Parts: sequence; C-alpha cells; structure tokens
Amino acid sequence: EKADPEASMLRSVLSATMVAALALPSTSAFSLLAAPTSVVLRSSLRSSLPLAKSASLATSRTASRRSTMPAAGLSMMAVPQKDIAVGIVGPGLVGGELWKQIEATQDKLKAAGLNVKVAAVSNRKDNKAWMMCNEGGISFKEYEAGMTDPKAGEEGDFLKMAEFIKKVGGGRAVMFDTTAAEAVSDMYAPWLEAGVHVCTPNKKVGSGPLARYKRCKEAVSEGKALWGMETTVGAGLPIINVLQTDLIGTGDEIKTIEGIFSGTLSYIFNTFKPGDKFSDVITDAKNKGFTEPDPRDDLGGVDVARKVVILARECGLDVELDDVPIKSLVPAELQSWSPKEGEVLADAFIEQMKAYDDEKTKLMQDAVDKGQVLRYVGKVDVAAKKVTVELAMYPKTHPFAGTQYADNICCFNTARYVPQPLVIQGPGAGAAVTAAGIYADFLKIAKTL
Repeated sequence: EKADPEASMLRSVLSATMVAALALPSTSAFSLLAAPTSVVLRSSLRSSLPLAKSASLATSRTASRRSTMPAAGLSMMAVPQKDIAVGIVGPGLVGGELWKQIEATQDKLKAAGLNVKVAAVSNRKDNKAWMMCNEGGISFKEYEAGMTDPKAGEEGDFLKMAEFIKKVGGGRAVMFDTTAAEAVSDMYAPWLEAGVHVCTPNKKVGSGPLARYKRCKEAVSEGKALWGMETTVGAGLPIINVLQTDLIGTGDEIKTIEGIFSGTLSYIFNTFKPGDKFSDVITDAKNKGFTEPDPRDDLGGVDVARKVVILARECGLDVELDDVPIKSLVPAELQSWSPKEGEVLADAFIEQMKAYDDEKTKLMQDAVDKGQVLRYVGKVDVAAKKVTVELAMYPKTHPFAGTQYADNICCFNTARYVPQPLVIQGPGAGAAVTAAGIYADFLKIAKTL
C-alpha cells in the first residue's frame, strides 16, 4: 500500500513530541503536553530531520539542559497588556464592593491582557464635590484614607475626571457610576460623546427624561463609546443583555415583557400568607434589611416603574416615567404623611399602615380562594405601547408563583418563545451580585478596546 506522506509526517511529529516530553521532568512534560497544539507543532516541526534523529536531538538537548525553549515557556507565553483606566463615582456599598472585586481579580485581568487601574474616584466630602486622581492608580484603602485627610484630593469636576482617566488609559477609559444622583446622570451624554465608556446600575438615565436617554443612545450608536446598563434591571441577572442581543439582536419580535422587579416586594408577597397582617410582613422585611429607610420608596412602585420604562425603551417605545400608571401599595392618606418629631420614620409609617391591614388581608384571601397568588409586577405590552405597574393575581401554574425569598423574575413573550415564555429568575438585589453585574459589563467593554 502506498504510504500517505501527511500521515507519516504527523506520526513523526507526535512521536518526537512524546519522546521530548518523556525525557523531561514530570512537571515540564505536563507543561509541554498541555501547551496549545499550535505551539507543540511549531516546536516539533523546527527540524526536518528524520524521526530518530529528531528524537535523539530532543533527548540530548534535555540531557545537556540547553533546550531551545523551556517546556514551561511553551504554556506560559507572555500576554500583551493594554492599559485601561477607570473612574468610580460614589463608591458606597455597591461601588465599594465593585472596587474590591477589581482588586481581588487583578491576576485574572492581567492573564486576559488587561492592565486595569482605578485612576480616579469622586464622592461628597464635607458636603462638597470631591475627587482624587492618580496616574499610578488608587487602592480602596487609599481612597478611604483620602476621605478623612483634609489635604487629600481636590474639588470635584466630572469632565476633568473623565479627561484624566482617558489620558491615563491612552484613550481606553471607563466610568463607573454607582450613585442615583441627577447631577451624575446629566454627565452620561458628555462622557459617552467624549469616548469614555460608562457602566452603571443607576436607573435615572435609562428611565429619566427621554431626550437625555436618546442623546446617550445616539452616542453609542455612533460608536463613540459603550453604555453598560445591565444592572439597572434585575441587578446581576442578564435581563438587558438577553433582550438586546439574544432577542432583538437576532430579529425576534417582543410581544410582552412582565416581571417581578423588586426584591423587597418579591419577599413581601412570597411570605405574605392568609391570616398575616400586612404591617407585620413589612416589619419583617424591614428587619431583614429589604426596605428603604422610608418603606414608601419600595411600596410606592416607582422603582419598578423605572425598570419597566428602561425595558420599554429598549423595545423602541418612547415612554416617559410619568406615562406609567402605578398601583401604589401606599394608601393615599399616607403618601404625603410625615412622622412626628423624634419618631423613626420606618417604624412610625408601619404603625400607620396597621389601619389598612384588613384591606390587604382581604386581597390575599381572595387570591387564595381563587387558587391564585398575589404578585407585584411591571409589564410592557409592546403592541399596545403600554406600560403598567400593579398588584395582580396569577394562577399557581404561572412562573411568578414559583418565586422564592426575594427573587426577581422576568418573562419574555416573543414570536419565537411560544407558548411558554423565556424566563430569567434569580437574586435581583444585593451589593455583591450588583457589583458583579457591573464588573461583567466592564469586562464585555474591555474586550472591545
């Protein structure tokens, strides 16, 4: 039978590689065998000598410890590094956690070819705008020390801060905004237009004035910079990415989006049972740290409305927050109520809510009698161009009936996902998962730089 020259050459390559590997210490042999195929083949094909001579050459070089390239070098080739400078605005609970995650993963970043440094930070100090900038980078501990050092830092200037990180990163700059401040929200468009990328959990831009939102999206569409906004809905859950890329980006048609987008209200209605007093359930949620200092911020439904406005706009609907009818869980009589001097707002409010316990207990009992559950949901009806936020009943077979603890859940009803919707469910709140979601947005952007 006629010999196949390609097969013969491959056998020579593999044999030479194995001989070279077996002639090395065990750790080096593992490195060689674990090296990328292209590296192994390139190393093995350096010589056009016959198999026996190639094998002898590999053995003799190993014995004399004068190998052309140490085996460890084959699997540990240097990764070119690109500098990326970041700025953090308002490093509180979430921002501080994000900073720590960046510091804890420096080895992973460098292995991916990313030299990431926090070059600027901004916060309120002595009730004034303040920032600290350093070309060599700032650690979280240095930031904390700077907040108590009257000589550290300088007057805050968001444009100057953006220009600084852009210079330090050689044009590769990302701003993290972990505030909910309107003054910072107003800076997104100027940052993006200047080529500074933005990653944020701040819902104010995505759900605020439509003109401001469109200006930001225009900067992104023109390729000036990217806007990572995954954590504006569902914290670390991949809701925005699935909507933008997996569904709309692939040509699917969105019919409706509905979900439980408040961890606080999810917990309340997952634990509220017949016979319970609604005020007691709120107290339990407060004691577990779910509610805002003013529980009306959760029970009012505005936070949920912001999230569904963001989703609606991503579907192409020109909707303003004021256009959304919100069924508030706060009685009308308590919406403008204020506690007496010396009272703790949350405790005083819950005491006032006791007068309305019977109303909520009846709603719960009605749902149970119908074999259903109560859930506080936000909904986007794309065809009807309608966005709503309300307390509604759902059958026990519905995905919303299966939520646990403080789950967020989002159901996408589309032209492709029928008759069952695409469902995303999981923790939708918490500093760690929110920070991780912001960090993930950053890594996606970093890959494009």
